[in-house]
Amino acid sequence: MTNTPTGKRRAGGRAGNTRRLTKAVEQMPWRLPVNTDRPTEPLDGDGVAAIHNGAMRILEEIGIEFLHEESLQILKRAGCTVNGTNVRMGRDFVMEMIAKAPSSFTITPRNPAREVILGDGHILFMSVSSPPNYWDMEIGKKVTGNREQCANLLKLSQYFNCIHMIGGYPVEPVDIHPSTRHLDVLFDKLTLTDKVAHAYCLGAGRVDDVMEMVRIAGGLSHEEFEAKPRMFTNINSTSPLKHDDLMLDGWIRHVKRGQAAIVTPFTLAGAMAPVTMAGAVAQSLAEGLSVIAMAQYIRPGAPCGIGTFTSNVDMKSGAPAFGTPEYMRATQMTGQMARFYGLPLRSSGVCAANVPDGQAMWETSNSLWAAVQSGSNMVYHAAGWLEGGLIASPEKFVMDCEVLQQIQRYMEPQIIATTPDDIAVEAIREVGAEGHFFGIQHTQDRYEDAFYQPFLSDWRNFEAWELAGGTWTAERAHHKFKEIIHEFESPPMQDSIHAELVDFVARRKSEGGVPTDF
Repeated sequence: MTNTPTGKRRAGGRAGNTRRLTKAVEQMPWRLPVNTDRPTEPLDGDGVAAIHNGAMRILEEIGIEFLHEESLQILKRAGCTVNGTNVRMGRDFVMEMIAKAPSSFTITPRNPAREVILGDGHILFMSVSSPPNYWDMEIGKKVTGNREQCANLLKLSQYFNCIHMIGGYPVEPVDIHPSTRHLDVLFDKLTLTDKVAHAYCLGAGRVDDVMEMVRIAGGLSHEEFEAKPRMFTNINSTSPLKHDDLMLDGWIRHVKRGQAAIVTPFTLAGAMAPVTMAGAVAQSLAEGLSVIAMAQYIRPGAPCGIGTFTSNVDMKSGAPAFGTPEYMRATQMTGQMARFYGLPLRSSGVCAANVPDGQAMWETSNSLWAAVQSGSNMVYHAAGWLEGGLIASPEKFVMDCEVLQQIQRYMEPQIIATTPDDIAVEAIREVGAEGHFFGIQHTQDRYEDAFYQPFLSDWRNFEAWELAGGTWTAERAHHKFKEIIHEFESPPMQDSIHAELVDFVARRKSEGGVPTDF
């Protein structure tokens, strides 16, 4: 672990802001991409009104199950109709509460140079989160995840500038007991990375531990931690129409302490939601808006976002499908509705493929471009996801980062600049009908940065590629992964803060961590 004394209490360090040539990858600089394209909006005004009305009718007439006593008491005080665990809420209340939520907000990690903006046209990419299994070309088979694999994926997340936020466990480290797993992974996350971190809502003990570790890593007082978002959580409803106890407990804890909270219903059309995409989207919105409304009642202005994970299933087997035309349209539709409600949108870069092959890349590319088209502000699982979220792969991670860099390049304004120098009439006059543009000054002044330069794609012809060894894309990605891990350097952290984190983890482990069923 590299710990660099700074002489100050506050943790920091600089994010790179220039092109960085390394042994493994010449990558684009750290930046927060802004999506300037008009979003794809498949719904007309009547369609937006119909889906909104459907979501409101679900909330008013059917209700959502809140399997959490404190949530039920809060919503009863708010004037909602509570019958056992079923909560019905009127559309006027929902819209009044949703109007209090900010349309954008910042999240500031331990390194302020890695602060991100969620909303306001930005699109942020996040590492894979939560697969229980791991696959790489060296192992050659699917295995349960361990701490070393998890740490290596965290290193990739820190290394690539196109990854802006760190999700949950990039692979579940099954070799660590569940009672203390969160302590070890968060320690690794906070020392191997300096980007915005995530907390799972898996019980009060874990949530409180993670918030305390993020506070310590930032060198913050309790007041400074709660003054602005420093981390985030994402909860999923238990579709159809339920929010469970642990998710709601963690959600409320984040909201009360001013930390960012995203809700993403997992609505698979034909299984946990209607087979029609409009019905699935309406149900998803109802489930998500219900907890955002509660958050705004608890703490008006609480930083919240709504997520979409609406896709379809294979009606032959029941298996989830991702990157499909239906998935893309559902994402676009939800983006349109998120703008209607004035909420930041979370989507995902997902696929159903089992290995980093052609299927993996076309399904993930479809998912990522749907995120762009929908105006998504946060893209979960943007790098490293396989088998519908059951496998994390470093090769897939590297391959996805090539795509993410290309999306970032696509958004750079200089590509579509239209100044006289860009229209280049004089350069065209100089070349005329008989020459070429390679050698003229206009080209010489611009050629180094004129086009995107890939770090993984191979643009050689077949003969040259074959002569160089004929390595396929996943093989090249495996070599890049190994090179990155070999040259990786942890971001700086003040020694006293590092020691305080070590002490906190040791104390919580001596106390037994958190209770589990194991």
